[in-house]
Amino acid sequence: MEETHLNHIISPETAGTLSGLFQERVRRTPNAVAYQHFDTTQKAWQKTTWAEMATEVARWQAALSEEELNPGDRVALMLRNSREWVFFEQAALGLGLVVVPLYINDRPDNARYILKNSEVKLLLIEGYQQWQEIKQWWALRKLARVISLSPFAETQRQKRLSYLQEWLPKMADKSNPGPRNPDALATIVYTSGTTGLPKGVMLSHHNILWNAHSSLHSTPVYEDDVFLSFLPLSHTLERTIGYYLPMMAGAQVAYTRSIAKLAEDLATVKPTVLVSVPRIFERTHNQIYDTLQEKNPLERALFRLAVAAGWRQFNYQQGHAPWHPLCLLNPLLQQIVGRQVLAQFGGRLRIVVCGGAPLAFNVAKELLALGLPLIQGYGLTETSPVISVNHLNNNDPKSVGTPLQDVEIRIGEHNELLGHSPGVMLGYWNNPKATAEVIDEKGWLHTGDQARIEQGRLYITGRIKEIIVLATGEKIPPGEMETAISTDSLFDQVMVIGEGKPYLSALIVLNPEHWTTLAQELNLDPHQAQSLKHSTVLEEVLGRIEQHTRQFPGYARIRRATLTLEHWTTENGLATATLKARRSKVIKHYRNQISALYEGH
Repeated sequence: MEETHLNHIISPETAGTLSGLFQERVRRTPNAVAYQHFDTTQKAWQKTTWAEMATEVARWQAALSEEELNPGDRVALMLRNSREWVFFEQAALGLGLVVVPLYINDRPDNARYILKNSEVKLLLIEGYQQWQEIKQWWALRKLARVISLSPFAETQRQKRLSYLQEWLPKMADKSNPGPRNPDALATIVYTSGTTGLPKGVMLSHHNILWNAHSSLHSTPVYEDDVFLSFLPLSHTLERTIGYYLPMMAGAQVAYTRSIAKLAEDLATVKPTVLVSVPRIFERTHNQIYDTLQEKNPLERALFRLAVAAGWRQFNYQQGHAPWHPLCLLNPLLQQIVGRQVLAQFGGRLRIVVCGGAPLAFNVAKELLALGLPLIQGYGLTETSPVISVNHLNNNDPKSVGTPLQDVEIRIGEHNELLGHSPGVMLGYWNNPKATAEVIDEKGWLHTGDQARIEQGRLYITGRIKEIIVLATGEKIPPGEMETAISTDSLFDQVMVIGEGKPYLSALIVLNPEHWTTLAQELNLDPHQAQSLKHSTVLEEVLGRIEQHTRQFPGYARIRRATLTLEHWTTENGLATATLKARRSKVIKHYRNQISALYEGH
């Protein structure tokens, strides 16, 4: 990327802090559109300028200033992506507060653990539904104030519960960007670790500013770009790349109404940049093939030809292969076939970033062949998050690209990927032991992922510890969940699965005696194979699993299960000599049952 492309970019040095970045953006382009959102009362999309954002941030900061909060105190928010997310965070950061994001649909127990562990003093929520869940543990000693975006009866009766519009002042002076200490703690982002309980990743202002700026060196973004934001802002990928990066570049962000309305919003907003996880592309890919089944043989043949020609053209443009006669047909086939696919994304996309989890090669290949400008990257919450990314003109969909500027990578013991960069976290909150386990004495972060490096390009090949990465990018250690579930006497052996899938499922070997008792209680024949698939049995099993896994994050919920009475033993090759399940062999053995667990999703 030429330096001329960076002229409009706010550098980390100029910004100083994340709140300094916001203030500098307001100063440079006060009348430019910052955000778009759908106003449900007016039933229309509304635009907000940077100057208007600054006015609102000042009100929020004035309200926060009235609370008994000191620099370094933690404040949390549990909101959907919205302007209010930005108002709250920018106001808090300008006061030197530390922001703790929570997932909007997280389990109450998990949210309680995070709020207690980080000693949050103030929490912002959406409304009544969340309040119903939180009020059960309202007695958290440190939590002095809960603010609700929406009013409900209890906001009038509870002294420490406030309705946002009553909490905010009508007007306020200009907001304060706060102290300019780039190395100060900006946020604590909780991510699942090997203990099963989430660990608080501490990121500084500079960690995030550097990562956004370095990403812009790899992938140019301009002031006329439009991002569509739908990944949760509690996810570090969306926060750095879908929030701070466009702010740094002066681009605008539109907030989608919901995942259910994503297709409609894509068509309306027509974004030029999209940041996503594999699940969205897998859905699109599946929809294409569902539609294709209804087409006549000629149309199906035309589609296959379009993919073949598009893939030849892609490899020729990337310098991976010589020119091929099929390239001549590509422009016409793109008009006939490819344009229909691109229209599903709004028809204007210039860059599509996929991260958070591996994307199946066949999905990436076909979407690239049909003209989607898709680049994959790799990172961790602990690295703010991006480590590497493909470039539009240097793109290998089998890899996760080349390291960002100022990122060093190397391969350690057991082919583990190690990273060193200005984006490496400060450590885990109140957990020096866990910090020392992942950051060595020389500052190298041990990712836990296995990889290889070829010609400077990074390829992820596996994981040191068996961590499941869902299609949404969330990481879950299955061992701890399996241990928790196995405490139930009904279950002899358990394997949690879901790699690359939208949700978790479980393979379970039932205890014969306890199964017989349960089946008889449910008026079923325990010797009939069909009894293991009966809806009442599955409901009972999933209910028990839910009871044993309450301490895990909300996204770690097990939604489906396959039951069997066949034990995994050394004799059938499904267990080691120490009776540990051979994960890959068990998954292969039950591949048909596993496919059935995810049919229709």
